[in-house]
Amino acid sequence: MPLVTTKEMFEKSMKEGYAIGAFNVNNMEIIQGIVDAAQEEHSPVILQASSGAIKYARPNYLKKMVEAAVEETDIPIALHLDHGPDFETCKACIDAGFTSVMIDGSKYSFEENVELTKKVVDYAHERGVVVEAELGQLAGIEDDVNVSESDAKYTDPDQAKEFVERTGCDSLAIAIGTSHGAYKFKGEAKLRFDILAKVKEKIPNTPIVLHGASTVIEELVAMCNENGANIPGAKGVPDEILNEASKSGVSKINVDTDLRLAMTGAIRKVLKEEPSVFDPRKYLTPARDLIKSTVQHKIRDVFGSSNKA
Repeated sequence: MPLVTTKEMFEKSMKEGYAIGAFNVNNMEIIQGIVDAAQEEHSPVILQASSGAIKYARPNYLKKMVEAAVEETDIPIALHLDHGPDFETCKACIDAGFTSVMIDGSKYSFEENVELTKKVVDYAHERGVVVEAELGQLAGIEDDVNVSESDAKYTDPDQAKEFVERTGCDSLAIAIGTSHGAYKFKGEAKLRFDILAKVKEKIPNTPIVLHGASTVIEELVAMCNENGANIPGAKGVPDEILNEASKSGVSKINVDTDLRLAMTGAIRKVLKEEPSVFDPRKYLTPARDLIKSTVQHKIRDVFGSSNKA
C-alpha cells in the first residue's frame, strides 16, 4: 500500500468515534517501533516529522525510511509535516512526497494566519496533499515551538468556523488546554471539553487535532530518572482524558514526548546496568521495543484505533 493522505482516515474516525495517533519520528528505530505497533494492532497511523527532525535526519533519509516501512506493512500510513513554520518548508515537504503538511500560523494575527494557511492550502490541494492548520496557541516548548503561558490562548469556536471556511484547510488543531513538552500542567490536569464541543458544533465535518497530548507516562519518567536523568515534576495528559477526547470528536492526537521518554529511558537503563556495552544495537533494540509497546498502549487502550485499518 502506498503512502496515503489523512482524508479517508479522518472520515472513518469521525463516523466511528476514535482518534488516530500521530507519532513524531526522528530515526529508524522510532519509525520501526511505531509501525510495528500499528501493524500488530491493525491500526492506521500518521508518521510526522517536525522541521527539526527533518534537519536532523535529512529529508531523503527520512522519506526512504518511511517508504521502507510502507513496503513492509498493509496498513494506511500518512507522512505528515508537524508544525511547518512557513510556506517554503511546507512546499519543500509537499514536493518531497509528504502526503500531509501542517502550516502553523498560530503565532500570527488571525488575518495573517488565514492568508498564510490559504497559500499553503492552494499549493497543496493542487498536488493532492492535505493541510492541517492551527488556531489558538498552546503553551510549552518542543522543537521549534516555544510559547509562554501568558501568550497561550484558547481557540474561539466562531473564529474556527470562519477560519476553515476562508482557508479550506482539511483539519484544524485547536487549543483546549494541552501544552507542548513534558511539563503540561502545574495543578490538576483538565481540558476544555466545552470548547471542543462548541468547535465541533460549528465545524462538524472538519477533523479536529490535539497537539501537546503526550501522557508523560510516569513509569517512563521514573525509568529515566532512576538511570541518571533529571526530569522532576513532569506531568502530561492522563490517558482517561485522552480517551474521552478520542470519543468526543478529536480525530488526530499528537505524541512526541512519550516516545522521547521511552527511547531515553531504555537506553539509559542499558548503559547504567551494563557499562561495558558499546554496541549501539545493544541499547537501541530495547529502545525500539519500548517505543513499540508504548505506541501499542496508545492505539489499543487510549485512542481506540485498533482494527480500524
